[in-house]
Amino acid sequence: MKLQEFENIKFVDGGVCAAKGFRANGIQCGLAHAGAHVTKKKNDLALIVADKECTAAAVYTTNKVKGAPILVTKEHIKDGKARAVIVNSVNANTCNADGVEKAQKMCALAAAELGINENDVIVASTGVIGQVLPIEPIANGMKALAEGLSYDGNPRAVEAIMTTDTMPKEAAVQFEMGGKTCTMGGMLKGSGMIHPNMATTLTFITTDADISAELLQRALSDVVKLTLNRVSVDGDTSTNDMVCVLASGTAENTPVTKENADFEIFENALYALMVNFARMMARDGEGATKLIECAVTGAETEKIAETVAKSVITSSLFKAAMFGEDANWGRILCAIGYADADFDISQVDVKIASEKGAIEVCKNGAGVDFSEEKAKEILGEEVINIIVSIGNGGGKAVAWGCDLTYDYVKINGDYRS
Repeated sequence: MKLQEFENIKFVDGGVCAAKGFRANGIQCGLAHAGAHVTKKKNDLALIVADKECTAAAVYTTNKVKGAPILVTKEHIKDGKARAVIVNSVNANTCNADGVEKAQKMCALAAAELGINENDVIVASTGVIGQVLPIEPIANGMKALAEGLSYDGNPRAVEAIMTTDTMPKEAAVQFEMGGKTCTMGGMLKGSGMIHPNMATTLTFITTDADISAELLQRALSDVVKLTLNRVSVDGDTSTNDMVCVLASGTAENTPVTKENADFEIFENALYALMVNFARMMARDGEGATKLIECAVTGAETEKIAETVAKSVITSSLFKAAMFGEDANWGRILCAIGYADADFDISQVDVKIASEKGAIEVCKNGAGVDFSEEKAKEILGEEVINIIVSIGNGGGKAVAWGCDLTYDYVKINGDYRS
């Protein structure tokens, strides 16, 4: 899938290691297992480390049930500082009586091996909920994990956070700010149990830009609302969602300490990175064959446009139609119609589009004649665009989803196998 490009933003290689002064590694410590979706034992433990202390920011799941690592990470970065991230897959360390103790132990093990304070370590876990996390494999693997850290270790790290993901998801961008070239890169996992508020993901972003912790948090909170919070695969919001950003300042740009032009540049770079993460995650939805992007314009407010776009991409009937490459536009209009938003349905226009072209299927809330053959050709592509206009207002928004396939049920029917 092609990356979505942005003006004044250059995409580069390296993921979480692209920015100056960040090392990473991933190993197979013994948590991973061969099962229904794991054909071979893969890396299951990752470490990201900065050469110097960083400003840090994070956002977390809105689920009332929260993984123990989230509780520990919140405490560790309340001072706006961090230096390392330790993360495992396979086991979510959620709903366990000893969960916090195990999460704290992971931080302590990493800190001891790195020679840093354990309160400067972010911890995250992903995998099966409600199973006790064995700490012994993590403890036994920590020395090798730390010794293998390198400035090009991102491929090993990103493999370690994958669960039902079918592909590694990483990207990096460069941009000019404060008289210097700054770099920002990251990696994420997410394939199922994905729904706005946040989309289910563990996302780790690093940058060598110099920015205060307060503004780093503001930028992250702003951009998540426009990207990961607009992705849905299956309507389920995870217990372990976390997005964190570490900023080292080694690019030596003029420090960003107020909302000025440099802050806007930083936010735009973060958006460019995270909108591509959103698209990657939707495309790799469990069992998915298509990325669906719904763009809504003409709303009275951005919130109304967002609500309508989310309503379309979360409709199971619409998602199933996209899998069948069926231009059943009535399902789109149905989803628009039950969106919890105020607009005039008689002003709604709908087009479907892809690299094969575009056709209008609905005008002023009613169907129009169109070629079913052309529609089938358009819907045969990997990326499908649903273009909706609901009036003459200035509000607009985009949301991302995927088709609903037989494989989604198969994957989730034996997830613990």
